[in-house]
Amino acid sequence: MPLRFAPLLTAAVSLFLAVSAVWASDRIIYLTFDDGPLTGTENILDVLEAEKVPAAMFMVGKHAEASAAHRALVERAKSLPHVTVGNHSYSHAHDHYRHFYADTEGVVADMMRANEVLGLTAKPVQARLPGRDVFRLPDVYKDDLSIGRTEDEIEEIDFEFVSASGFNLYGWDHEWVHDSRGKPVQTVEHLVSEIDHLFLGGRFVRPGKLILLMHDEMFRDNYDGNANLSALISALRQRGYAFGSIETYDD
Repeated sequence: MPLRFAPLLTAAVSLFLAVSAVWASDRIIYLTFDDGPLTGTENILDVLEAEKVPAAMFMVGKHAEASAAHRALVERAKSLPHVTVGNHSYSHAHDHYRHFYADTEGVVADMMRANEVLGLTAKPVQARLPGRDVFRLPDVYKDDLSIGRTEDEIEEIDFEFVSASGFNLYGWDHEWVHDSRGKPVQTVEHLVSEIDHLFLGGRFVRPGKLILLMHDEMFRDNYDGNANLSALISALRQRGYAFGSIETYDD
């Protein structure tokens, strides 16, 4: 290379490193997993422990009570320093959401029962309501208009009462979708491409922060769960994304 181009190359490398540093610090991904403990939860914990990345696992009380093995998964998750165990209700609304949210006292009682089962005592409890993309945080307020404005207005009292009962409520910005069997729909490569495009658009609940929704059942052995999650974390790291702990989301 001619010597006259050396300063340009040095400047280009410096610019690249500076941009990469800004990318990593200003673009944060929050990994979140719903509905555990289930088959697939153990693979998630194995990867999170090996990779030492923060994640939130929003767990369901009745799933924790299903077996001694499930209870052990809850305790293992709580023991990992990078993992936040959150409340995802006791019953998961029995998957009948409008009926569930028609009873405000019942919703609050269901969330409180999950606290007891999961052993969540520190306040506020990090939580995600079943079937609802809702935020109630000190500096973030968002309802789930995907259910329709009329239904949202009906359920808003539930969101407020749960929040007032000692819960920080988190929705999500993007989802790694699964089919009815639990099989991931997007490949890892497709999902990462979607995330790249989302950051280019920058339309998040909080600027520069993406909460990614996933479900424990997606990470079973028959769906290559361990390999897929490891590949996702590796690909995001290679692109310079940082991973955040859910407790810092509202900072």
